[in-house]
Amino acid sequence: MAFIRKKRREQQLQLYSKERFSLLLLNLEEYYFEQHTANHIQNKGGQYERKIRGSLKICSKSVIFEPDVISQPIIKIPLRDCIKIGKHGENGSNRHFAKAKSGEISLIFSQVYFIKEHNIVAPYKIERGKMEYVFELDVSGKVEDVVETLLQLHRASRLDKLGDQTAMITAILQSRLARTSFDKNRFQSVSEKLHMECKAEMVTPLVTNPGHVCITDTNLYFQPLNGYPKPVVQITLQDVRRIYKRRHGLMPLGLEVFCTEDDLCSDIYLKFYEPQDRDDLYFYIATYLEHHVAERTAESYTLQWQRGHLSNYQYLLHLNNLADRSCNDLSQYPVFPWIINDYCSTELDLSNPGTFRDLSRPVGALNKERLERLLTRYQEMPEPKFMYGSHYSSPGYVLFYLVRIAPEYMLCLQNGRFDNADRMFNSIAETWKNCLDGATDFKELIPEFYGDDVSFLVNSLKLDLGKRQGGQMVDDVELPPWARSPEDFLQKSKDALESSYASEHLHEWIDLIFGYKQKGSDAVEAHNVFHPLTYEGGVDLNSIEDPDEKVAMLTQILEFGQTPKQLFVTPHPRRITPKLKTVTQACSPDDPTADSPGEESFEDLTEESKSLAWNNITKLQLQEQYKIHKEAVTGIAVSCNGSSVFTTSQDSTLKMFSKESKMLQRSISFSNMALSSCLLLPGDATVISSSWDNNVYFYSIAFARRQDTLMGHDDAVSKICWHDNRLYSASWDSTVKVWSGVPAEMTCTRRQQFDMLAELEHDVSVDTISLNAASTLLVSGTKEGTVNIWDLTTATILHQIPCHSGTVCDTAFSPDSRHVLSTGKDGCLNVIDVQTGMLISSLTSDETQRCFIWDGNSVLSGSQSGELLVWDLLGGKISERIQGHAGAVTCIWMNEQCSSIITGGEDRQIMFWKLQY
Repeated sequence: MAFIRKKRREQQLQLYSKERFSLLLLNLEEYYFEQHTANHIQNKGGQYERKIRGSLKICSKSVIFEPDVISQPIIKIPLRDCIKIGKHGENGSNRHFAKAKSGEISLIFSQVYFIKEHNIVAPYKIERGKMEYVFELDVSGKVEDVVETLLQLHRASRLDKLGDQTAMITAILQSRLARTSFDKNRFQSVSEKLHMECKAEMVTPLVTNPGHVCITDTNLYFQPLNGYPKPVVQITLQDVRRIYKRRHGLMPLGLEVFCTEDDLCSDIYLKFYEPQDRDDLYFYIATYLEHHVAERTAESYTLQWQRGHLSNYQYLLHLNNLADRSCNDLSQYPVFPWIINDYCSTELDLSNPGTFRDLSRPVGALNKERLERLLTRYQEMPEPKFMYGSHYSSPGYVLFYLVRIAPEYMLCLQNGRFDNADRMFNSIAETWKNCLDGATDFKELIPEFYGDDVSFLVNSLKLDLGKRQGGQMVDDVELPPWARSPEDFLQKSKDALESSYASEHLHEWIDLIFGYKQKGSDAVEAHNVFHPLTYEGGVDLNSIEDPDEKVAMLTQILEFGQTPKQLFVTPHPRRITPKLKTVTQACSPDDPTADSPGEESFEDLTEESKSLAWNNITKLQLQEQYKIHKEAVTGIAVSCNGSSVFTTSQDSTLKMFSKESKMLQRSISFSNMALSSCLLLPGDATVISSSWDNNVYFYSIAFARRQDTLMGHDDAVSKICWHDNRLYSASWDSTVKVWSGVPAEMTCTRRQQFDMLAELEHDVSVDTISLNAASTLLVSGTKEGTVNIWDLTTATILHQIPCHSGTVCDTAFSPDSRHVLSTGKDGCLNVIDVQTGMLISSLTSDETQRCFIWDGNSVLSGSQSGELLVWDLLGGKISERIQGHAGAVTCIWMNEQCSSIITGGEDRQIMFWKLQY
């Protein structure tokens, strides 16, 4: 997992440089300012004076001496514990030693820490009592400056109020930053053009390191004020793949840069002092980066996950990333769910629902008895109320799990100590039981539980983590009986996360953590209410004037844990297993236009052949084109065998074109107003056309005459659909009507027999409709940009989604009926989840997309300019642009085999396209 890989890189870097010091030796919110080569003089003035060579680090709250010899411990002297600081001989000590060197600094203090003796990571050793240490700097001329800095920091550390301490240290830091600037000699090339420079801090877990950020036309640089861990961090802009704005301490100050497509571990995380600096740098990177991948929305990943193109694990990583969770910020570390409920059985049965945790409930609500106690306390609590006194993710919980691989982080968080041995991460089963029964334990898991690296479960560093009450030493994590090894445990955990049960219920957990049950009345109803300080927007730190209160508030925010940024405000859709289903229109066996012998019928086709066709959709080739109308083509219908093509037009005519003879065979006019769409009834004997004159016309192909007229609306009929002897008509009169009808050729009369079964009322005119494969659902698009999904079995509206800023041009269900795609005059392609009504993807083009066909993953759309555009919905991009009509593409038709396409346009032409394999 990312944190483990990052930790290993740090260990390798330290091993290579032979450096034991790290910023984790500092206190939380402490800064490392400068370092000086020095000697620690032991037994100063005595008979056996000894000098230990090393490096003296000046920090905002402590002085740290790192000996060159690793057998010697690192010395840390808290400034608050110092009694006197000065040049040696000026502190009133060792006055008999007359030849005190001017390059020596004396510290008299009451407490000192000894760290990493023999380079062993262990709890800090503390020595108390009045002591004096003398350090001899190599450059004696710097002693006065160093002493002055130490005295200034000492005064800050001794202030009574924490807010005053923080303010003074911040002033010292800002003064140092103001006196320095980025060293332009660090540019990779003399030709680089500077775009921006500002002050910032580089964020790593538990640590922030101040310095200067600089961006040129080719590189992003960060130069630490202290030159640690290296003089300059440089990132080539051409390598950057993703950038994200982050909130740090609930404030919009963070920016994270990734040079990878899908890794959770970023290349740099920066925290700025001003939001404007963060936004300006983001703008520069996004503007000057040719290969920059724009921030994806959560909804765009939802579509990929729903259709099986992202695993549950990958999807959760993406959601964490988008919700400001970062492995560089332990207060916002990625959160993953407990999936398994059984840690006692000898075999793990993933086919048994009882094996799994209830994902619809937060951890705190899984135990009914504990929940009742918490609810009683909640009801008696004054406002603001919260149900849980601790969070499901915090720095302490993250390091609880990772202590074996990241012990120095735990020591940093807990002031040089490990936790009590009995409270350590000793057993998977014990931890789960405590999460179920413990009065204050509601923690979820971290990504490492579903990764490949077992090191966080194994005490490979041979750390002394203490002895439990039973006498056993804390060593490897005890695994459940069903796990034969740590590797087996992780594999079975991954299997559980990707199981059918988890896939079917994961959306319920997402609703709690990232979704609509995170806040408000839905959170209360779901028993999912945490302390107000954990939520984004829960407190405005800038409005707090009392510095002590502000520091205490920020400390609580960083240490208590933070609720992820809310990504969804409506119920999250379920995971689906996509399987294309297409309703066939069977040709009559007596039809002379049926398939000829030797031709492949649709029933013989496989789903693989359809997928192959869509995979090659970018290879469309124009075969022939014909100008058969005097105005824009508005509709296309084709006989079962593909020989006859019927088209309608704004020139008020219905045309019948023979593809075999390449000749216009018939031209029929029903009125002097435009026809808006057409379709063929099963059997290819009747064509239906809708008209702007409020009517629907039925034309008999065999008798070459108008068979009937349905005067069904009070305004123009914009679109018609047919299925199973039912006609669906949309109109500008703000209705969609459902008619029961029997084709005339199936009755003894020459007239259609129609009865209105339902009327679906809208607020404004309806411009387009479409049915799902089973004709149980209908989607309508209106003039004002609203997409409506209707349940036809009850004639009730399921969802009303205002997702376009202009008229909805076209709508269609995916083959599996799980999604609706809509296009509008605003140039957007929107994908809507049918179950929840959630807008899960929105792609934008620079022009209106008038019509389209799609297979659920890819879209072929006709644009206002006449181009055919191939869209990769899962990749969120346009894959291909194909030049087509001289004017807008107004209608598009594809055969059942997905191998032949016909388009109509405002240029009055119909074009025949063929897929090339």
